Amino acid sequence: MQIVSYNVNGIRAAINKGLISFLKESNSDIVCFQELKAHPEQFDLSQFEDLGYQCFWFPAQKKGYSGVGLLSKSKPDRVVVGCGEAKYDYEGRILRADFGDLSQLSVYFPSGSSGDDRQAFKMEFLEFFYTYIENLVKKRPKLIISGDYNICHEAIDIHDPIRNAKSSGFLPEERMWMSDFIELGFTDSFRFKNPSIAKYSWWSYRANARTNNKGWRIDYNMVSAALKDQIKQSEIWNDVHQSDHCPVFIEL
Repeated sequence: MQIVSYNVNGIRAAINKGLISFLKESNSDIVCFQELKAHPEQFDLSQFEDLGYQCFWFPAQKKGYSGVGLLSKSKPDRVVVGCGEAKYDYEGRILRADFGDLSQLSVYFPSGSSGDDRQAFKMEFLEFFYTYIENLVKKRPKLIISGDYNICHEAIDIHDPIRNAKSSGFLPEERMWMSDFIELGFTDSFRFKNPSIAKYSWWSYRANARTNNKGWRIDYNMVSAALKDQIKQSEIWNDVHQSDHCPVFIEL
């Protein structure tokens, strides 16, 4: 099974930049999108269906903002839209599909970079999400949680750890949360298969950051303990350019 997670930073813009061709070429079994910035009626769904995908969308109520999607070549037994917490579901943050005893999540974690209020919102989400997953994994032990976590875990995951030590996304409390989350029994699949490779999944649009590879690794495919031994490969496809992020890939 091959899974791609991709923060497209606006699915309509990504389609215009070749997203459909990328999906056709990669031909993954499951695709998780984050930051749709659109409602399904605002783009041509048939482009995805023509590739053989069952399509599920959870946009934010606010248009042009946030939202997640999940595409699958096989029909899920169950799709769970949202997490039941209104303030997070309003922003379209969590979408889950169950395939037999395996569950796939597409998750878009809040960013705290716009100011103190959103950083506080992000920290509240992290606390909520930890408990949410702690409970879910007891019922659904085979979990893959794919998405934009908006956190770099270790110094190897960011181009300039010293200057960014006080930047949202690399704050000590965020990094500690990631360590605690992994301690729940999750594996960062890319770091598991590539322990010493510095590779990034997001670059600022400013100052030629991508050209100079001044990036952050904030997109993950996290795998629960029950699936860890099935991780075959995990990659970051940073030569794909429909967004300021790039796709992250895992094969089980």
